[in-house]
Amino acid sequence: MTNHMEWVSETWQDVEIRYRVRSVIYEDKSDFQHLQIVDTCRYGKMLLLDGIVQTTERDEFVYHEMMVHVPMLSHPEPKNALIIGGGDGGILREVLRHKSIEKATIVEIDPMVIEFCKEYLPGISGGAFNDQRTELIIGDGAVYVDETKDRYDIIIIDSPDPVGPARVLFSEKFYSGIHRILDSGGIMTRQTGSVNMQADEQKEAYTLLKGMFDHVLFYLYTVPTYIGGLFSTAFCSDSVNPLDIGYDELNSRFKQALLKTLYYNPEIHRGAFCVPKFFQENLQ
Repeated sequence: MTNHMEWVSETWQDVEIRYRVRSVIYEDKSDFQHLQIVDTCRYGKMLLLDGIVQTTERDEFVYHEMMVHVPMLSHPEPKNALIIGGGDGGILREVLRHKSIEKATIVEIDPMVIEFCKEYLPGISGGAFNDQRTELIIGDGAVYVDETKDRYDIIIIDSPDPVGPARVLFSEKFYSGIHRILDSGGIMTRQTGSVNMQADEQKEAYTLLKGMFDHVLFYLYTVPTYIGGLFSTAFCSDSVNPLDIGYDELNSRFKQALLKTLYYNPEIHRGAFCVPKFFQENLQ
């Protein structure tokens, strides 16, 4: 916080973004990270972990809808989903909106994130942690992937940037484990950071993932409060190429799912895979 606690700022290398705040609602340090919830003037309540904006009440739907509905609607009938991270509950909420889902397992290493988001940002999870289809596991996502015997139609990795303890979630061993527990026809998505700020991260992920999956594509969308704005996600599968799914089929699945979305629609789904030339060139 800056003078008089009127502003909160996020810095990334040589860039800083500041948000005017009304108050600090909650602040503490867990065994893993520094946690803050602030009430901003523009974006409502905002969650920060180690000074990095994770989600806000006003624009959280963009990230959560695109991380979930793109893989979920690319699969003909997803029944089992695994979420690594995502302690605020937004990914879980969107996954459970799909009636085909029989079980959603979420593995979060920091229980404090879950508890204080349920208390101070209940709208993000929307009661998803209490859904009977939810299996909550407090633990290391990399360890879980290495040890589990379960297999999944959908795996969504909602992890921090590849620094510190989270670095293991970007390793070849971790991705090999993900590949092993994906069911036939399964799809994995993971956030790969800001297009403008983290080009090296996208290139590194692509280099590693293309050696494991038959189909590795990136799709883009804009989250105003994520530094750099334009954000990326990797889509990985051995059997599903999202570019092969026609609009009519995608629109049919969307209508059958009876989803009420704020950002996602079939047109955006298809268009998000049309990435800029400079992004394509960076991957090579």
